[in-house]
Amino acid sequence: MTYNLDQMRDLLLGVQKPARYVGGEIGQIMKDPASVDIRVAFCFPDIYDIGMSHLGMRILYGALNEQEKVWCERAFQPWPDMEEAMQKEGIKLYTLESRTPLDEFDIVAFTLQYEMCYPTVLNMLKLGNLPLYAKDRKGLEQIVIGGGPCAYNPEPLAPFFDIFSIGEGEEALPELTEKLRDARARNLSREEFLFEVSQMEGFYVPSLYDATYNEDGTLATFTPNREGVPAVVRKRIIKELDKVYYPQDQIIPFTEAVHDRVTIELFRGCIRGCRFCQAGMLFRPIRCKSADTLVKDACALLEKTGYEQLSLCSLSSSDYPEIENLVDQLIQYTEPRGINLSLPSLRIDNFSKELAEKITGVKKSTFTFAPEAGSQRMRDVINKNVTEEDIGRSCRIAFENGNSSVKLYFMMGLPTETDADLDAIRSLADKIIGYFYDTDKEKRNRFIKITASVATFIPKPFTPFQWEAQDSREETNRKQQYLWDKVRSKQITVNCHDCRTSMIEAILARGDRRLAPVLEKVSAMGGKLGAWSEHFSYDRWIEAMEECGVDGNFYSLRKRDFDELLPWDFIDIGVSKNYLIREAKRSYEAKTTPNCAEQCNGCGANKMMGGKCDV
Repeated sequence: MTYNLDQMRDLLLGVQKPARYVGGEIGQIMKDPASVDIRVAFCFPDIYDIGMSHLGMRILYGALNEQEKVWCERAFQPWPDMEEAMQKEGIKLYTLESRTPLDEFDIVAFTLQYEMCYPTVLNMLKLGNLPLYAKDRKGLEQIVIGGGPCAYNPEPLAPFFDIFSIGEGEEALPELTEKLRDARARNLSREEFLFEVSQMEGFYVPSLYDATYNEDGTLATFTPNREGVPAVVRKRIIKELDKVYYPQDQIIPFTEAVHDRVTIELFRGCIRGCRFCQAGMLFRPIRCKSADTLVKDACALLEKTGYEQLSLCSLSSSDYPEIENLVDQLIQYTEPRGINLSLPSLRIDNFSKELAEKITGVKKSTFTFAPEAGSQRMRDVINKNVTEEDIGRSCRIAFENGNSSVKLYFMMGLPTETDADLDAIRSLADKIIGYFYDTDKEKRNRFIKITASVATFIPKPFTPFQWEAQDSREETNRKQQYLWDKVRSKQITVNCHDCRTSMIEAILARGDRRLAPVLEKVSAMGGKLGAWSEHFSYDRWIEAMEECGVDGNFYSLRKRDFDELLPWDFIDIGVSKNYLIREAKRSYEAKTTPNCAEQCNGCGANKMMGGKCDV
């Protein structure tokens, strides 16, 4: 069954931004359903505007559609007005390409980028008329799979998913479609197919594992419930990025997306060892694309899309070894055409005057840095490896190049933090104002504006801080007010994130299977689009946990011992637990660890590439 746009005309004209729901964009991939034998609905658990800006979705959409017998289509969470209209008219959630309901697809794949999207995932399953729990789905269709950063602790969602893809998916997901095709040819049952998937590197099948708990609520055991199922699931990585699929075209939305631009991925991984950063650990080891490949991909995409902005993307863009050579080559293409070249995720300690002049040559923009902490002691605790001298030098370079607006990102509630560390945030902002006025008047602008965004620290799995307690809501509110009271200058704006969202995020980030009933309850109560402040309800989460008999503080406010079995310990990301413990202990002494380019610190990640990783 497919839905006809003519029949939906009145419905679409009655909602905001109907272009979100019609498909037909330039660059979308259409195939004849009769010519394919595996159909995949790639679901982004947020609205179209957000999902269409996500690079990972673009890559996997193209990689799956490269398979001759596979057709991958897109689906997004509707805005509430559209969802209400669809339910009133009996319309299921459908894909944009063919307008086919989700329950008619062989594979329904979700990218899990943010913990607050979990109730939205369940809502999309219900809107698509799929059974909510994996145990209730039968046969070799409606295989629900999840991937992305949140899949590295999949346990809160485990009862709802058939499979989780752990690691990078460009090679893994096409292999999964081939496995499904083979299972059908051999007339396997769903259970037999899932068992065989569990043997493939990078795939976790939750139904094949059982968890038991101690009297104090901690995890006692986590073991396979069938012989032959691996006790440890090893993540998948792409070893040679120059040879892996990268889209040479992309879909151009009819309506405005959050990021209307071409994005090029410089490298994966990170040489830094920031102790709070999950992505920096998950995506190790570092693997770079060559400058020639990047230039080729960028120019091809700019030619085909007509976009006027090119963004160079990575966890730490200025750490790319060929960055100045790459920028030189790209400017030869972008500058004559008036294309803005942006380089986000810059490091303060290796930002050069030459690089600043190059990337601000077309359009001046806000200068953004992430010191993460105001005091040097706290920056050493988190292993930021940035000094006040680095900050001053980089700010002066920015000011001399015409930037007069500076955004600074900090965190509050980090391990060992004191009020003196909060005072240092205000002091650092004051010093940056001083750097501005110390800059030659002929080179700088007439005014300076500093925006300090302060997020609440969330301890995440697979980081040296995964064992730490999060600050309570009361303590976080006190610290936020303390900081606001300290800032007097009108040139400084301090924005603090709503800590209630961070509290729930911390619960989900370190949660286990016992949270599944909470997610179901929140979804049933209307919880969806939790990343949007107007749709987030802290009280809804608290009520759901109380009704399900779950203590959220057990997951967020409790400090763990190093020998406690953690819900995600069965996943091997290549970074050893001993390394994380070693880094946690160094943080208590405010000792820094050099980055990977300076010396190998023995995290273990390079062994995934067949190399060495020694202390």
